[in-house]
Amino acid sequence: MTTNVLSHDTAIYENSFSVEGGTFDNAGHVSSQIKALLKKMKLSKEVVRRAALVTYEAEINICSYADRGKIHLRVTPEHVTVEAIDEGQGIVDIELAMQAGYSTATERIREMGFGAGMGLGNIKNFSDFFRITSEIGKGTCLKMVIRIDKDFDGI
Repeated sequence: MTTNVLSHDTAIYENSFSVEGGTFDNAGHVSSQIKALLKKMKLSKEVVRRAALVTYEAEINICSYADRGKIHLRVTPEHVTVEAIDEGQGIVDIELAMQAGYSTATERIREMGFGAGMGLGNIKNFSDFFRITSEIGKGTCLKMVIRIDKDFDGI
């Protein structure tokens, strides 16, 4: 008899979502979809909240600073991993960009209520693991991992 046991890194769910840059017409749509998916999987409210928050901040950054991007979601028995990969201007000084309140947002972005310089800090603070890489003229990649707590019930 064979037992079907998931290894800790086996994906329970995996999908990529496109994000259009330079527009706020659909801003927040991907993070709302991801929030609904994670709720359906019966993840704890805290894990869902944190994953939705980091996804939203990453999505707004793509809308604000990139031509286009993708958000990749991967759920395993132990982690929710969100990767946001954009094709955009890149970040000149990551250390500076990580400082609370620092922003390169345009006046247009600020008038819409975005660009306060809190996004990357929020992403880092609400992730159990956070990595950012960027190449000028090519784009930025964010990887956020949130540990799933013991309340996980599966799909």
